[in-house]
Amino acid sequence: MSNIVAIVGRPNVGKSTLYNRLTETRKAIVDDTSGVTRDRHYGVAEWIGKPFTVVDTGGYVAHSEDVFEAAIREQVLIAIEEATVILFMVDVTTGITDLDDSITDVLRRSKKPVLVVANKVDNNQLLNDTHIFHGLGLGEIFPISSMTGSGTGELLDEAVSHFNDLQEEESTLPKFSIVGRPNVGKSSLINALIGKERNIVTPIAGTTRDSIHIHYNQFGHEFMLIDTAGLRKKTKVKENLEFYSVMRTIKAIEEADVNILMIDAVDGIESQDINIFHLAEKNKKGIVILINKWDLIEKNQNTTKVFEETIRERLAPFNDVPIVFTSVIEKQRIFKAVEAAQAVYENKIKKIPTSKLNDIMLPIIENTPPPALKGKHIKIKYITQIQASSPMFAFFCNLPQYIKDPYKRFLENKLRENFDFTGVPIQIFFRQK
Repeated sequence: MSNIVAIVGRPNVGKSTLYNRLTETRKAIVDDTSGVTRDRHYGVAEWIGKPFTVVDTGGYVAHSEDVFEAAIREQVLIAIEEATVILFMVDVTTGITDLDDSITDVLRRSKKPVLVVANKVDNNQLLNDTHIFHGLGLGEIFPISSMTGSGTGELLDEAVSHFNDLQEEESTLPKFSIVGRPNVGKSSLINALIGKERNIVTPIAGTTRDSIHIHYNQFGHEFMLIDTAGLRKKTKVKENLEFYSVMRTIKAIEEADVNILMIDAVDGIESQDINIFHLAEKNKKGIVILINKWDLIEKNQNTTKVFEETIRERLAPFNDVPIVFTSVIEKQRIFKAVEAAQAVYENKIKKIPTSKLNDIMLPIIENTPPPALKGKHIKIKYITQIQASSPMFAFFCNLPQYIKDPYKRFLENKLRENFDFTGVPIQIFFRQK
């Protein structure tokens, strides 16, 4: 599971700018669901060879100052609970505000490492002004400019010094996680699979407190199940429930081999579902889509086909994933989800012999070679699968720098057509021969 660095603070201190700087090589995942008052970002970064997850807790736009402060306070509480290190951003140009003080009160009581990040330090005069933040009583101050990047190296050196050593589990069993938005039936699915009330199930979103690991060994299948409902009880702010869920989901996705993404058939696929899907894809994990509550949908002979097409359209370009329609309450096709996850896991660890790979792919490449660029002809001479935890292929050629994304997608499609990598992201690299 990943170390998590959470950026907290009041609005307009530069949290998102720092987030974008830390994750500059990655595309931020943004949840802009209608009705949510801010964008929520979470992505991956790396410093001195140590990867970590960055969460931007965002700012709020609210009509009531009370709701405004309560919402930010709730974000800070969640960040304290889930993060490895907390970056508390303040603005050197405005000094300490009442809102900074109220966030500090919560942080001071926490047992997590808190680094005070004084942002917008763009000259030496402002550097002297950062001393005021010692009054917060949170320790050393890290002056930075998130706009230019100055000071971020020292900040990250300190942040990674607090990281946990992440030991890989020795278990050779496949790990399947159940992920999805609140109240789609994740706990009910686990209860149905293991045949007893392992989790407390209520119709109120947020009744599963932590990720739960269950050893499953029935009907010829053996694996570890991870229930990631991971939602806080009695939280009033809906967006924070989802934010908390996101932080749990990040950990579960990274831990699992295959993620079973549950979608509510009544609501259809929503932006949060797509966010979770892309996070699993980015982490090179196997994915199964499970459409729950299918018994509540009025159907004709085309309903399933149309629903499936809509989902694949929303998930493009990577949409080669199994989609299983279930009703957990009615126990319809729930074991198909397990079978699909097992098949995806087999695809994820599949190794194609080099001779077979070349026998099939080289004639395809010969018939449809990469387009010439600037009069230079590209010749792919040899293909091999790289030893890795998910499918990775190296194509050796004379001019790897001239091969563009459309041809890369063409090769991926041909690999999928010929070798069945359903449910698994594929990585392709071009190397000089």
